[in-house]
Amino acid sequence: MSQPILIFDSGVGGLSVLGPIRERLPRAPIVYVADTGGFPYGTKTEMEVATRVCALLGRLTERYRPRLIVIACNTASTIALAHVRAALEVPVVGTVPAIKPAAETSTARAIGVLGTEATVRQPYVNRLAADFAADCLVLRHGSAKLVEMAEAELRGRPQALSDYAAVLAGLLDQPGGERIDTVVLACTHFPLVRDRLAAASPRPLTFVDGAEGIGRRTAHLLAGAEWDGEATGRAVLTSRNGEIDALRPALARFGLTELDYL
Repeated sequence: MSQPILIFDSGVGGLSVLGPIRERLPRAPIVYVADTGGFPYGTKTEMEVATRVCALLGRLTERYRPRLIVIACNTASTIALAHVRAALEVPVVGTVPAIKPAAETSTARAIGVLGTEATVRQPYVNRLAADFAADCLVLRHGSAKLVEMAEAELRGRPQALSDYAAVLAGLLDQPGGERIDTVVLACTHFPLVRDRLAAASPRPLTFVDGAEGIGRRTAHLLAGAEWDGEATGRAVLTSRNGEIDALRPALARFGLTELDYL
């Protein structure tokens, strides 16, 4: 395999980013890393996330020699991106909560940010809101439950619409939440269940995420790059558990037909 693009997430969420990258760079070999041994990140402390992500990406860089790394995880990016860039001599693309495009979309000037607990409390989110949505009401809700639900859906276990409605209620039932018309999906797991969220919503909402922007940025940084042979897709997991077989069909749908363990 020639130097691949390495896509890193705590679980299956980064698959929502893989699609736009594949569309723009169809011949690029992909190594998709799911940190199943550290999942979930959203309930961990900042120190735990930063330490783990830096250590893992150091090992993965030594093993796979990637041409570029995509941290396809809002939690890992908002906490560890600067540390990773300082430690590695590889271009690193992070994942930014899509507050800017949400502000450009909202007509009600009221935005919801739906992410993990760790993401929504980050000062970085405050800066994005101040820089790009200063004239908007910006409400936030962190949900570890929705991350687990997305993981279950990818393993073939549909989740009840009432559970999705309960997650949305944590955002929409806040004071001012009745004004929200646009919701930022600030966790890469959440676009995987966008249709379920829309079906459970008490009113029409526009859901916005950053996957297309990541695809564009990755393609820009790798403009002119050439790869030998056919595109390949390899999934790398950091633990072995009893649900790997349930996950294989979903990985294969995204072109990840080979499986490794770190």
